Amino acid sequence: MVEWITLGGEIGVAGKHDLRPLRRSKLRLALGKRYYTFRRYLLWYSGKYKFARRQQAESLAYLHFAHQTPLLRKLKDVDMQYQYNKIINLRLATARLDGIMLRPGETLSYWKAIGRPTAKKGYVAGMVLFFGTFGPGIGGGLCQLSNLIYWMTLHTPLTIIERYRHSFDVFPDSNRVLPFGSGATCVYPYRDLMIRNDTHDNFQLRVQVGPEYLEGSWLCAAEPAYRYEVVERNHYMSSEAWGGFSRHNELYRKRYDINGTFLDETSITENHAVMMYAPFLGEQNHMPSN
Repeated sequence: MVEWITLGGEIGVAGKHDLRPLRRSKLRLALGKRYYTFRRYLLWYSGKYKFARRQQAESLAYLHFAHQTPLLRKLKDVDMQYQYNKIINLRLATARLDGIMLRPGETLSYWKAIGRPTAKKGYVAGMVLFFGTFGPGIGGGLCQLSNLIYWMTLHTPLTIIERYRHSFDVFPDSNRVLPFGSGATCVYPYRDLMIRNDTHDNFQLRVQVGPEYLEGSWLCAAEPAYRYEVVERNHYMSSEAWGGFSRHNELYRKRYDINGTFLDETSITENHAVMMYAPFLGEQNHMPSN
């Protein structure tokens, strides 16, 4: 499992985690966005990957993993209208992904499959996180979908070849269900989530917006041969020499056979993020996890 991660808002290498936020001028940010966008389009059309494209209405026979996350969240100082707008955006994005087939040797690119989220396509202003702050942006809220797909994929034999983590921990936890750092941030088109099928079986992604939850599952033409469990280790918060606090942990994946016998354990990723709130406070105005 290979991962590209982000450090301090810039592309970095696992093992290095100087988390001091890097301040860039508007010109530098604009030029950087164009540069990485150009590189991403080159990658998509280079022929290096065979991308999954075909959607199939009929579901494959066997469930490998399913998960759901709440659509509406109570976030401190965030207008709830952005939450309702997010649901509109999720409906548009899931329509492009639901039923997509991932055949052996194919790669699913989150952004290539969805396309650019624009107002012309019906996307509206949802909440967007940027360098430790939040604000409105067309297509905002689609990280909830990439988070869901990433988490589900960790419980399958599919290979994650590209994933980005959040460089900032913006909201405190409340009733956290999943480990810190178990999501996948997305920025069109260069912070992508890419998943490759290195198995011999066809897989199918199902995602939909339900009445209360964003719902998803990975289906397969063959019965599951393994069961997976994601565990967190070495979680801690620390005070940084440059001021502020940071949060850290490590995620591992345990693999069992279908009878529950433990087989092996592999490292998934390390997470290092700048905290945008003071730790060790009460539970008020906290953000629930996925």
